[in-house]
Amino acid sequence: MTAFTADADPRARVLIAADHGATRTGIRLALSGSADVSEADDAEAAVDMAVRDRPDVCVVDFTPAGRGIRAAAEITTRLPGAAVVVMTDRVDEDEFLDAIQAGATGYVSQQIDPARLPHLIRDVMRGEAAVPRALVMRLLDEFRGRERRRLALRERRGVELTKREWQVVDGLRHGMSTRQIAERLGIREVTVRRHISGVRHKVGVRSRSELLAMLDSVGISAER
Repeated sequence: MTAFTADADPRARVLIAADHGATRTGIRLALSGSADVSEADDAEAAVDMAVRDRPDVCVVDFTPAGRGIRAAAEITTRLPGAAVVVMTDRVDEDEFLDAIQAGATGYVSQQIDPARLPHLIRDVMRGEAAVPRALVMRLLDEFRGRERRRLALRERRGVELTKREWQVVDGLRHGMSTRQIAERLGIREVTVRRHISGVRHKVGVRSRSELLAMLDSVGISAER
């Protein structure tokens, strides 16, 4: 690994792991002159290259984003000294939390100004996090565990919902569609469906219609 000194910025060793050639090219050009760059076009190759070459920073951008997050988790497990930055085509709060829990040091949009990338790489090498300001409070709220709520069920013990699951359930109770809930919360439709699936699993129903019927028949109480 490259050692950082206060006297001069090191020339970073950066692995660009992305399935789109245009993305890799854009990042490589943005880092030209400030980093030694290697590239991987699939998640498995990215993990192998990270373990073999021991880069200072891995920039990971795969579609769907879950592949990138899984790769980030594998890299941080096998190479804990590397900083991992997950790039995404659309900033999503839940995806952000998944990336942080996977060990990522950064989570940034593909729309980031290319001129900022060398500075971002330098910052994460210094041990700083690269997180959109809009998501900082979301991260604090998550770890503070505020607004935890319980869904009361008839003739059985209730189940605890996360803040986001509660918001999705509230949308369902008000007759909102998946798209409407996604737009209301500023997240992806696939994320909404994932939360609905998680709630169904918790309450023990097999379909969305069964979940809706259950929500019509139970009360909800807040738990602090």
